[in-house]
Amino acid sequence: MSKRSNSIKTVISAASVAAAIAASALTATAPANALTADRPLTDIRIATHFDLSAGQMPENIALLPDGTADVTFAASRQVAQISPRGTTRILATLPAPADGGVNTPVLGFPLATGIVHTSDGTVYVLYATGTADLTGLWRLRPGQAPRRIAALPAGGLPNGLALDGRSGRFYVTDSVLGTVWTVPVTGGTPTAWSTAPELASTGFLGANGVKAHGGALWVTNLDRGTLLRIPIRAGNRAGAPQVKASGLVGIDDFAFVDRGDSGDVLAALNGPNTVVRIRPDGTSTTVLDATDGLQNPTSVALRGKDVYVLSAAYTTATDPNLLRARLGGHR
Repeated sequence: MSKRSNSIKTVISAASVAAAIAASALTATAPANALTADRPLTDIRIATHFDLSAGQMPENIALLPDGTADVTFAASRQVAQISPRGTTRILATLPAPADGGVNTPVLGFPLATGIVHTSDGTVYVLYATGTADLTGLWRLRPGQAPRRIAALPAGGLPNGLALDGRSGRFYVTDSVLGTVWTVPVTGGTPTAWSTAPELASTGFLGANGVKAHGGALWVTNLDRGTLLRIPIRAGNRAGAPQVKASGLVGIDDFAFVDRGDSGDVLAALNGPNTVVRIRPDGTSTTVLDATDGLQNPTSVALRGKDVYVLSAAYTTATDPNLLRARLGGHR
């Protein structure tokens, strides 16, 4: 067996162990208020299967206008592009840390996490390695090698990435330090935007998914099972977090169904292996589960009525994939 194969197997093993620790703290069932008979998604299908043996555990997704999806593969440290027909093309592999990433907080392996694709074709990716020389926000321009444009604390775990187009600033959730960082789109020194207690973990991972929406930053907390709304005040100040939904332990990334500030949300629940629709009143309905092909879903994205869900198979260790569906039953 090649050294690369051994390395990938070690990484997958580390990921599975870490995720299993998290899963032991999660309920394996849907939320108590889930109405499983309500199925607003149609044309549900697995569009792409990924290679688990190569570390292709998809963590986050950014959609392009034509339906192409840019994704991060956590364990292989890669950025990939999935065509509308389901073909996978590797765009870049981030450099491996000298120590192999064994000091990456909580997980013990280096991983690519949040991703944003801007209209000029530039891709921005978060990378956590446990080392000061690599952890941070990276930029990938067409035809160029990846370049780190903002260093983040080696003792943290940068996870979710959102771009506020109005201010031209990125927001980064740190799942270990319980912090939301902000960084200019051009890069530079990050600023701690919020360290509110609601962002902290309870032992594994705290602040996770993030979206800038309706004049606020929306953040999930995996350990606490909450969806938070943090107002963006004048001068880019953080307001007090408001809990918009709770009881969603294992919540990862999410997407808004509607443009309005109080619109519905589709959210991935990693441990319970479900995707739920969260209403403005905080109640939730299960819309996808393991019977649809979910394998530890990590992120959700929408393009019009098209729904994309990534599954990393962290604990199922069977079939990391990209699921596609239609919202509202309209073709």
